[in-house]
Amino acid sequence: MEQHVKTRRDAPAGFFAAEAAGLRWLAEAGGARIAEVIEVADRRIVLERIAEARPSAEAADAFGAALAATHDAGAEAFGSPPPGWTGDIFIGSRPQPARPKPTWGVFYAAQRVEPFVPIALAAGNLSASGAEVVDRACALIAAGAFDDDEPPARLHGDLWAGNVLWGEEGVVLIDPAAQGGHRETDLAMLALFGCPFLERIVDAYDRVRPLRDGCSERVPVHQLHPLAVHAAGHGPSYGRALVDAAEQTLALG
Repeated sequence: MEQHVKTRRDAPAGFFAAEAAGLRWLAEAGGARIAEVIEVADRRIVLERIAEARPSAEAADAFGAALAATHDAGAEAFGSPPPGWTGDIFIGSRPQPARPKPTWGVFYAAQRVEPFVPIALAAGNLSASGAEVVDRACALIAAGAFDDDEPPARLHGDLWAGNVLWGEEGVVLIDPAAQGGHRETDLAMLALFGCPFLERIVDAYDRVRPLRDGCSERVPVHQLHPLAVHAAGHGPSYGRALVDAAEQTLALG
């Protein structure tokens, strides 16, 4: 098997171990194909190398159905990390908490949006007035405005197009921030930065595991997390996008 080696000299404690735990947990679901972990150490991880191919409609259809199966494998709770892992998980290079909660809104507001707001504010990427809007949206979410009766899904957690590899045998997922969460969050992140054949992916997903009414209207709610992460380190345009998503969230409430 050809190998791909990722290294980081300044990797915080558990950085690659958390990634490996997430990859293995997602693979256990038997849904979407996940890059195989060959070896993991403090400052590196060795994965199978994926031979990439052109995106295709057929691969998109298969991926949408497989992603639904991954989500359906479930998680212990909202915010739960991969079994056997304790401590923070990471999105990109940033740590984020993974503390199980009984309801989605409480978990999502406190652990996926709020931690990045002061960082974005200090970086000058988010205004004080914008942060106040985001705080109000988080309060609405934490109060349960978007909670429903869906059980925790097994999420990839960082499902943007760059972590969706189009391989010779179909889509393969890499670099997760695996956790228990709401399945609409993965789909909203997939839409945020664009993905080839996105409509076909979602349609195939919906055929296997029908999405709830209003899913498209709730996309801004579920994009608050990745936008907050990007506002923390990628410039004021993301701060403005975060505030816009927060305003749309408040309008839904």
